[in-house]
Amino acid sequence: MSALVELAALSNRFGEPTFDAVILGEGNTSAKVDDQTFYVKGSGCQLQTMTTADFVHLRFDVLLPLLTRSEVSEAELSAAYENAKVDKTQKRRPSVEALFHALCLQLPGVNFVAHSHATAVNGLTCGKGWPATLAGRMFPDEAVVMGPDSVFVPYVDPGVILAKAIHDGIERYRSEWNAVPKVIYMQNHGVIALGATAQETHNVTAMAIKAARIRATVLASGGGLALLDRATVLHLLGRPDEKYRQQALGLRA
Repeated sequence: MSALVELAALSNRFGEPTFDAVILGEGNTSAKVDDQTFYVKGSGCQLQTMTTADFVHLRFDVLLPLLTRSEVSEAELSAAYENAKVDKTQKRRPSVEALFHALCLQLPGVNFVAHSHATAVNGLTCGKGWPATLAGRMFPDEAVVMGPDSVFVPYVDPGVILAKAIHDGIERYRSEWNAVPKVIYMQNHGVIALGATAQETHNVTAMAIKAARIRATVLASGGGLALLDRATVLHLLGRPDEKYRQQALGLRA
């Protein structure tokens, strides 16, 4: 199955009302084709009903240099997105967040990226207790599926500024954990899942939604969050049985 076909199927799953990850035109998804190009959701499309024709095929080498510039105007960003199109006859505009997709798809082992606005997650990203309400790991499966911790990005405008903030957060994470993150939380915005496969991005997002619900339940009860300590999390991630489960679920170690 081609990356594009997988991406369309993944997007439709994210758009299912029962998943409660997006409504209307919310969220965006992407898939790496090769070292030169990737597909990303067309702006304004609804994930639930997307077909392969609704994705825009873009070049990395046109977009990534934007991250090194001190300022990029809206007009310059729009022009860059048009110039990055592999198929110049494609009428759809890529998602305004295509730049952070390009950034994330350059990370080792990342082939699919899914950004959603899950209700349960945003119930915490929009809270005054952010990001403490989402930091760390509370239960074993959260660590096994989502990694030892997450990247946290303060609210900034979508586009180049957001992509730069995500880049900085990823670099801090990699420095601390010597690993590529699986989850990025954005204040007052949503969550990004990074996966080697389409299924991994879905699994990571599903676990992020469950974790958010559990955290909200604990907070509503008036109790504090009982997080697993760092040593316990690292022990869980190093257990042979948990590594086996990761492989069985198609998860990056």
